[in-house]
Amino acid sequence: MAVGAAVQGLVSKAQNEFLDMQPGAGIEWIIHNIYHENNIELYIYDGTNQIKIDSDSGYGAMYGLCIHCTNTKYLRIKSTYASAQLIGYDGIITKE
Repeated sequence: MAVGAAVQGLVSKAQNEFLDMQPGAGIEWIIHNIYHENNIELYIYDGTNQIKIDSDSGYGAMYGLCIHCTNTKYLRIKSTYASAQLIGYDGIITKE
């Protein structure tokens, strides 16, 4: 994938599972949108420490984000809904 190309994911996650938006070593992304079927929490994570930066209840999306992700500092979404749900994201590759 080249700089400027879209990066995206759509996966099913069970309650308390995380979807990590972690590029490979030396690669950087900017995440623009997050989509979810039900309750989620959004974290910044460095592999050891995490900060909860947002949460959302019910179905929805977080549009217009501009959060930079590297291999060592990245976003993760925690599914807090009682059943499995689809969670997705999209953004662009800024460094390869």
